[in-house]
Amino acid sequence: MVDFRFRPETYFEAELTSVLLIRLDFPESQWGEVISIYANLLDGIIHYEAVDFYGNDINLSPSKSLEPLSTQEVIFMIETMETDWDSAQGNMGLTLLGIPEVESKYYPDLKKYFSEKRKGFGLD
Repeated sequence: MVDFRFRPETYFEAELTSVLLIRLDFPESQWGEVISIYANLLDGIIHYEAVDFYGNDINLSPSKSLEPLSTQEVIFMIETMETDWDSAQGNMGLTLLGIPEVESKYYPDLKKYFSEKRKGFGLD
């Protein structure tokens, strides 16, 4: 069972102020798209940033927080990512409609959640 209330104590160890939070693989996309979500600490506020191969602007909600997000909040962030369909490179708008394979050292239940969701849609 997925613990939707799980919240890591921190993302940042020692002197780190930026970490790879989540890696999203979209195997059904034309080029096997990958989106990486980073957490960046700036003036005590955690800012979230999604990066893809093309440099598309991907909107995250929430885009910042004062403390690490819960598993439920991260799932919401992933499932509501948006981009401008008209200016996005690499069919990113269509890619975001897919269900990714997910890896995260901070959220161990994400892999299970999205794996089960993919199976429910006959993708695995």
